[in-house]
Amino acid sequence: MNTVSALAEEGSAKAPPGRRSAVHRSPAVTRRTTLTFDSNGMARVGMIPRHGRAITEFADLGQRNTKQARVGHRALTAADLIAVVADCLIAEARRDRQAVGAEVVLTHPVGYTEGQVGELRAALDAIGLSHVALVAEPVAAAAWLEVERGPLMPGLALVYDLGGASLDISLVRVGAGCPPNPIVGEPIRSSEFGGRAFGALLAARAGNGTMPASVSGAVTGSTADELRANHIRSSLKLVYSCLRMADVTMADVDCVLVVGGAARPVEVAQVLAGELARPVITAPDPERTIADGAAIMARHAAAADEEAAGHHHRRKPRGVQRAAATRALMLSRRTRRRLTRVAIAAGMSAAGVALALALPADTVVAGLSQLGLR
Repeated sequence: MNTVSALAEEGSAKAPPGRRSAVHRSPAVTRRTTLTFDSNGMARVGMIPRHGRAITEFADLGQRNTKQARVGHRALTAADLIAVVADCLIAEARRDRQAVGAEVVLTHPVGYTEGQVGELRAALDAIGLSHVALVAEPVAAAAWLEVERGPLMPGLALVYDLGGASLDISLVRVGAGCPPNPIVGEPIRSSEFGGRAFGALLAARAGNGTMPASVSGAVTGSTADELRANHIRSSLKLVYSCLRMADVTMADVDCVLVVGGAARPVEVAQVLAGELARPVITAPDPERTIADGAAIMARHAAAADEEAAGHHHRRKPRGVQRAAATRALMLSRRTRRRLTRVAIAAGMSAAGVALALALPADTVVAGLSQLGLR
């Protein structure tokens, strides 16, 4: 399980009709989804200490035996640990960007029950993250699709999320007029497919029952490619089950969006395109697609806030506007940086945590160009 941090820069918004959206993204930073606590109870993400204990395997509330941890006199549930990770990443982003205030979107696996979402909501609220919005992962993925390939006609997208621990399949309405909850039918999750399941296949093929990492050299080339292709073909039964539960067919699906860290090999998209006979869309780095979509959603929320604030500002009496402008001119550059507003989007899935940033249009940060309306 990994933590992925990315920055969404200028142009990641929906482009005008007839123009392709220019999305500029900084290199993603990947860290292991682990937590360590020092003697003062301060948490750090992504570290494996040489001496001491690291907390792992907690990021998916859908697992039957999610881990808990005791830190000092506190007993932390898996939801608490996820909230701590989000808090660490948000604090890190604020510190690095010298910014205060935030628009935050935190995504969760689409298969979470209302109780699990409520548990995560309560854990976030308990540490002061009540402003964090919770969104299902395929909804964030659809936001990326709208920006990358939009504007889209109203229709259906099948989101094929192949992660390290599982496969999630969802149908999502896209295009104009989407309802607040665009998920259609019932999503399907299976731990029989994904990076770990395929690693187990490689181990079985090697015939020695060892861990996948130790047999990576034993099954290579065409054999591994063939195994992966068959692995993906076997998952199609879940795709058709998802379609049946939504009372649709592949003819009703406009495209297949492939996301997730285990979806990088070309065989994944090739098999899906050949077997499903629909356009297959995959980002250059499918592991961060959901994070980029979360950043877009956060930027849209920040843009709406800016527009509302600007409208309110325009309605102020002229004397009030002149006084505000005078006060602004008196602020030092350092003070203005401290008062900068930043929108932060965090995407979290069974594969770990993905963090992305989106800054307001009037913000300039060292090393970045001004960000446009997204």
